[in-house]
Amino acid sequence: MSIIRQESLFDLQDLFDLEPTQRFEAIFSAINIEPILTVVSKKSRFGPPVKLNYAAMIYSLIARITERIPYINDLVDRLKFDFIFRLECGFLVSDDVPSEASYSRMITQISESNVLECVQENLLLQAISEGFVSDDTVAIDATHIEARDQAPAKKEKPEPEPKKRGRKSKEEREKWLQEKAEKEANLPLYEKSIEAQLDVSLDDLRTLIPIDPKWGIKKNSEGKNVYWFGYKGHLAVGTKSQYILQSLFSSGNLNDGKVAIPLLKGIQERLPSLAIRFGTLDAGYDYVPIYEQIYRMNAQSAIAYNKKNESDPIGYDKHFAPTCVREHSYRYDSFDAKYETLKYTRPKECSYCPLAKDSLCQKVYKVKITTDLRRYTAPARGSQKWKHIYKQRTAVERVIAYLKEYFQLNQVRYRTGKRAKVHFDLVHLVYNASKLACDRLSVQEKLQYQAG
Repeated sequence: MSIIRQESLFDLQDLFDLEPTQRFEAIFSAINIEPILTVVSKKSRFGPPVKLNYAAMIYSLIARITERIPYINDLVDRLKFDFIFRLECGFLVSDDVPSEASYSRMITQISESNVLECVQENLLLQAISEGFVSDDTVAIDATHIEARDQAPAKKEKPEPEPKKRGRKSKEEREKWLQEKAEKEANLPLYEKSIEAQLDVSLDDLRTLIPIDPKWGIKKNSEGKNVYWFGYKGHLAVGTKSQYILQSLFSSGNLNDGKVAIPLLKGIQERLPSLAIRFGTLDAGYDYVPIYEQIYRMNAQSAIAYNKKNESDPIGYDKHFAPTCVREHSYRYDSFDAKYETLKYTRPKECSYCPLAKDSLCQKVYKVKITTDLRRYTAPARGSQKWKHIYKQRTAVERVIAYLKEYFQLNQVRYRTGKRAKVHFDLVHLVYNASKLACDRLSVQEKLQYQAG
């Protein structure tokens, strides 16, 4: 019996045209991969020819994050068996599918440079030029990222020698103070106090940050300690646009407060067109040098106060507003930007107070914010304006949730800090590119609606 081969109703080209092959086009068009290609491409005409399509490989790494493909071997399998996906990533029909080793070598080359940071900055400047980023408030926070590396075995510390009892002599104390000062001067930058970062350049702050996986600890919502071995991701987010303005990747044991100044300096130096007026952070960033850095940016702080073994101030309430003789709090009225002065007016209880006309009670109370940048902010602590600004800090928490839930931030698949940083930088890049793509599509739809 002969077999009759039935012809297809559509040829291959017709079927390809019917497929939605432009799923990633909006995101890919937002990212300029030329700097990355310069890093990974062959530098000389000598040697064996390169058969890999590096541009398509870079686009496939971006598509891997948007498609939530967990491992590189899963990406390779998807490219092998999904013809449409391979074309969407930019591979030609004649191109071979790269191996896992090829991707690994390319990621290693990227990790040896800061090219992803340059691409991130260019994308953000493009979003600013198109009018999608015009924030005046920045929110900063950090999140933990577990490493794929195995935690090292715990080393037993030798017992310290017993200290000599009694008071040191004058010579011994001077010698001890000198040794202590020399030891502190020789410490790495991020082991010194936060104040040491104020006069350090941004390039040094970003270069010297430790990125090796370490044990980290934090308190959860129940007040219990949570431990992890890995890293931290530090983000500065525009509260209105929810773009990531700056990011940094560090070891898990680094204090959150020690990364705030590099993030703020990055906004100040790399994004000068943004007129930042307020910086909002949680109580983990309540350090005087951070207030000082925000003040140097001609901005104001909205940072939760973290009481550190301090006695209650006499003559002031918990928000450091002055109180009257009967301990009623003065009301915040306004801020004089010219003289950097907060103005407080009489409490409402003064309307029926028998001491209202007494010389003990002032009608108006003024205080300069420079007397104590940590206690006096504009608007004043406890006021409705201050609370409104501080509530905007939830924007950075929302962005962190997006990155972990939809952009695989909590799924680092690379070993060593350098390669893990590539994953973190790619997540940052793809998130901002997705935001820019969505904003562009919204503008196009609005224009089409108005035209139609």
